[in-house]
Amino acid sequence: MGTVTPADAHRRTMRMDIHDVVRELNSTLGPTLVAGLAGVKDRKLPIRWAKPDGPITRPEASNRLTFAHRQWTVLFAADGAAVARQWLIGGNPYLRENTPISAIREDRHSEVAAAVQAFVTGNIDM
Repeated sequence: MGTVTPADAHRRTMRMDIHDVVRELNSTLGPTLVAGLAGVKDRKLPIRWAKPDGPITRPEASNRLTFAHRQWTVLFAADGAAVARQWLIGGNPYLRENTPISAIREDRHSEVAAAVQAFVTGNIDM
């Protein structure tokens, strides 16, 4: 596996259309988890967001989605899809045993980003 820096992930994600961001997240996490991290109750909404002519996400949902995509990109490059998915849905000691999905929904982005970096670098002294 390779290494992608947070800046690399940011550049890649910010150059993508939000519909493409959601499509990638849906394909790896599934629309139910994507709805959860975006903070919406309608589990089918991410499917509509992923369509090229689909609705535009609200700004707060868009922020969560692009942030999640950036973290996914770093995790995927370091450890692959299965580990990245498990990391996002599992309890995390750096997040007080909350899941990264719930921390993203709660807009605890700096905590999640630090936890991602600790995981991929092996730096446990956060």
